[in-house]
Amino acid sequence: MNISEGIRGRRSIRKYQEGAVIPREDFEKMLEAAMMAPSAQNLRPWEFLVVTNRELMEAITEVSPYTQMLKTASAAIVVCGLPKVQEGRCGAFWPQDCGAAIENLLLEAEALGYGTCWCGLYPNEERAQKMQQLFSVDSVPLAVIAVGVPAEQPAARGYFEPEKVKYFA
Repeated sequence: MNISEGIRGRRSIRKYQEGAVIPREDFEKMLEAAMMAPSAQNLRPWEFLVVTNRELMEAITEVSPYTQMLKTASAAIVVCGLPKVQEGRCGAFWPQDCGAAIENLLLEAEALGYGTCWCGLYPNEERAQKMQQLFSVDSVPLAVIAVGVPAEQPAARGYFEPEKVKYFA
């Protein structure tokens, strides 16, 4: 699969084959791709929590109601930002940097044959704080990524809208 096929083939998956196990090597490939993302001054203001524990995944669904697909997903990857890494250096670009990492992770998962769904947490302070408490982290939980073997093949929802583009020559 080339990158163009990956971009056009990626979907938000909300139904997964229950009980599918993702090998650690595949998690590492997804996380390596995430960490290859650009970041302001290459400060890499992120950390990743890989969750396969069913009780913790259920707890995530209680903190964030839009993560119900975790009930059938194989894993949740909580992407957390490290704002302090950028303090006094380049400003607060950690949300953009983490977003770039997330997109790389989604595309690598697609290339490996997994489905994903990006569920936002931050800037909802209450959900981010509850997630911090759940995992006992100081970093800022930005998003939860559901990962698993898809049990659905939704149609594409993205498309090119030329009227939203302005060219300046």
